[in-house]
Amino acid sequence: MKSIRLRDGRERSLLRRHPWVFEGSIDRGRADAGETVRIEAADGRFLAWGAYSPASMIRVRAWSFDEAERIDRAFFQRRIQRALALRARLPIASDGVRLVHGEADGLPGLIVDRYGDTLSAQFLSAGTERWRDTLADLLLQASGATRLYERSDASVRGLEGLPARSGWLRGSGATAITLREHGWQLTLDVAEGHKTGFYLDQRDNRARFADWVRHFGLQRVLNGYCYTGGFSVAALAGGAQEVVGVDSSAPALARANAHVLLNGFDPARHQAVDADVNQLLRDRLAAGESFDAIVLDPPKLAPTASHADRAARAYKDINRLALKLLRPGGLLLTFSCSGGIGPELFHKIVAGAAIDAGADGAILARLEGAPDHPTTLLFPEGEYLKGLAILKS
Repeated sequence: MKSIRLRDGRERSLLRRHPWVFEGSIDRGRADAGETVRIEAADGRFLAWGAYSPASMIRVRAWSFDEAERIDRAFFQRRIQRALALRARLPIASDGVRLVHGEADGLPGLIVDRYGDTLSAQFLSAGTERWRDTLADLLLQASGATRLYERSDASVRGLEGLPARSGWLRGSGATAITLREHGWQLTLDVAEGHKTGFYLDQRDNRARFADWVRHFGLQRVLNGYCYTGGFSVAALAGGAQEVVGVDSSAPALARANAHVLLNGFDPARHQAVDADVNQLLRDRLAAGESFDAIVLDPPKLAPTASHADRAARAYKDINRLALKLLRPGGLLLTFSCSGGIGPELFHKIVAGAAIDAGADGAILARLEGAPDHPTTLLFPEGEYLKGLAILKS
């Protein structure tokens, strides 16, 4: 077994069971891509077993902190079974479920979503790439799913020195899927779209939004960065009479329109607009329009903390415009999925936007990803999705 020796004092994060070892922390040692290595402190003490990645700034991702544990097929079988056991205990109102959530499930670089009898998986690290076939077999065996589509086409694979790859890894057939969520029907294509094909992390927030639209009697809704219209369907289910869904992807907007029809809503109540959200907010404000509710769920603007300043300006601008467009008593749901923007900073950004807009509001709720996308105590970086539900004064 090859060893990686850390510089003196660089073992503290591993002693706290944080799973990442950065390039600058390593004194000596190397291995092949994805190879299991023994991580040692400067004095030779065992710290963890991990997967080595020669191309990444995160040079080693820890598999286990137990010196007696062996990283083999049985190890991955136990980790997968543990992840699935957690999901079995959760109240998930959908047949779309996040089964494996990377570091939070002790499997760094592995993302697996289940859509009915189909798994959609991302192998995003050198370690999961090396164990890819074993993981695919174990996932199907443990879940009872019949097929697995690979969506290892995320840009982070490039940081690992890995090429993009997608296609059927186990099984075959149509890639279009219809899933059930809170009594609604929503469709996706595992071969297309963002991430594994759908945003399961917003599942519970969509349900809460439908409840708030109903409770507060919100009639006119703007859904910014609407993708395939999950929040639009939620708004219509809550009784909204007019929903404007805005996105820059024509295929996503077409699917959003299809979701309106699929769920039995009058298509006249939904307007899909192909536009830049920031510009549309400006145009609607200049036209003197207003809305009872606005949802802002933009793409990742700050993948790391180094991008935070530029992203903060963009988040502030769209929230300022939204608060100006929102009627008094209206509801703003605003989100950030940027790992480089923490919940406290996001709150400060939105507060700054409110000051510039001359607005105030009460925080109705702080929002996060659904519980099948867990954030663990020892890996707080896993808390990527954060949001605020604000009632404008």
